[in-house]
Amino acid sequence: MGYVSDGPQITGTQINYYFVCHRKLWLFSHNIGMEHTSEAVEIGNLLHEHSYTRKRKEIQFEGIKIDFFDKNRGVINEIKKSKAIEQSHIWQLKYYIHYFKKLGIEVTGQVDYPLLRRRQAVDLTPEDEAQLEKIIGGIRSVTSAEIPPSPISRKLCKKCS
Repeated sequence: MGYVSDGPQITGTQINYYFVCHRKLWLFSHNIGMEHTSEAVEIGNLLHEHSYTRKRKEIQFEGIKIDFFDKNRGVINEIKKSKAIEQSHIWQLKYYIHYFKKLGIEVTGQVDYPLLRRRQAVDLTPEDEAQLEKIIGGIRSVTSAEIPPSPISRKLCKKCS
């Protein structure tokens, strides 16, 4: 697993934040966070706790934290509140699929949006795997900087903790 041995373990959250905001990625990677004060995060946590309660069994190891795994179908499921940052959700899931593949376990993925009653199937292509290596390099570049990247100003930023 090249991305594991080439430095600190990359987490699914870091993959997600890489697409959302490099500043948030840097702060998170340096253990600086304000999520405990965020109403949006609180709503997301409640949704996570109360969705798919019969199926859901969170699995966590080595930077991987999946919401639930359907072992009968071999599907990793991630529960998300909204599609506002769907690309980050998809790449986080592709990272998890890639990670499982490196362990010799073939899986697919699915992002669940219970509030929207929508699901997005996620697969991993060889092109995605090559792109993941570039993303991981980008994450290492952002997180190794001495100071955080400058803030950005997007509509999404208004809800950021």
